[in-house]
Amino acid sequence: MKTESEALTTQNHPPKNPTPGFNSKMIPTQDKSGAEAGEGVVNLRRSNRTLAPAGPAKNRECMILDEASFRSMIALERKRTERSRKPVLLMLLDAGNFLPFDRSGRVLSTLLSALSLSTRDTDVTGWYKNNSVVGVMFTEITMDDHGAILGTMMDRVSQTLRNNLSMNKFSQISISLHVFPEDWDHETSPGNPALYPDLVHRDQKQKSALAIKRLMDIVGSLAAVVLFAPLFLLVAVLVKLGSKGPVLYKQERLGQFGNPFSFLKFRSMYANNDPKIHREFMKRVISGDHDGETEGEKKKVYKMTNDPRITRVGRFLRRTSLDELPQLFNVLTGEMSLVGPRPPLAYECQEYEIWHRRRVLEVKPGMTGLWQVKGRSRVRFDDMVRLDLQYVRTWSLWLDIQILLKTPLAVLLGGDAF
Repeated sequence: MKTESEALTTQNHPPKNPTPGFNSKMIPTQDKSGAEAGEGVVNLRRSNRTLAPAGPAKNRECMILDEASFRSMIALERKRTERSRKPVLLMLLDAGNFLPFDRSGRVLSTLLSALSLSTRDTDVTGWYKNNSVVGVMFTEITMDDHGAILGTMMDRVSQTLRNNLSMNKFSQISISLHVFPEDWDHETSPGNPALYPDLVHRDQKQKSALAIKRLMDIVGSLAAVVLFAPLFLLVAVLVKLGSKGPVLYKQERLGQFGNPFSFLKFRSMYANNDPKIHREFMKRVISGDHDGETEGEKKKVYKMTNDPRITRVGRFLRRTSLDELPQLFNVLTGEMSLVGPRPPLAYECQEYEIWHRRRVLEVKPGMTGLWQVKGRSRVRFDDMVRLDLQYVRTWSLWLDIQILLKTPLAVLLGGDAF
């Protein structure tokens, strides 16, 4: 029996035909009478903050959703959690490759029997991966002692399976538990792909369009590097003459699913500066406490306009967005795209509301996007996130082309860059 407390790495496979011998929609669970059967499982009860031991098993039918329906349900429960702030727990039982050969349905029935004793009527059971991985969404749970509760649930479900399966079959099953929302309180907090099977499926459906987008990124960034080579050299000289320090500034940013990467810019600040002033400012911007009123600006601005860390040359580079040119190499390596949400700093993500995180999780970051061509620093943080999510919802190659065509004008006007 293999158990995992960390993220389960999954691959989305095309649905297989239902396993012969059972109904893939509704399967009766096995009857386990006596106290012994009840001792090995847990019951998540809505009224309590902790897990309570379940009583003896009772006959009941367990609905199991098909893969597409369960995938949609996971996405729906994530959105509910964004509003309610009540966590959901995804339990995955990976039966390996032997379920398709279980023609009697006995193994699957045993799996569902173990799960039924741990679930409430409001929890959702379905195929995470057809005929291979069964999942359960435990909704609206409150967990004070996170680690202890997850460990207890893992132990009791595995005990039920051990009592009802042969050692050979039992050893092929692995259980993993995944909690949403993830803990983003650390400097680097990658998202858990197991909680986002709908995004994996979406990307597979758009595989051809995404391949063209990647080709556009490679060709576009290569062409821009060649075209702007003299400008690269000129900016490098200006940075070097303007202040002491390296020409390029490397900063850790978060890409899709919160995976960190080295973000490149021409250095626009004095070397060895303290990021505390920016960190405190962004905390107020993200929480909505910054009203946008800035001395010397007639319109509201949601970015630092008088950052003492910025050099004289750096102010010019930022106004013209020339400091962003080295990110063309991030695009070439695949860490970024030409179009997408701007990649955040780790300490910014720690201040995010749960729904803000979708701008990081759902798409690869980019050099330009809807935010850049629709106001930039004049847009409130929540509205910037809404623009990023609008881009995700309505994405197409034509939308990328439109944004790319509008970006030069936004850069030339330069009034909203600081």
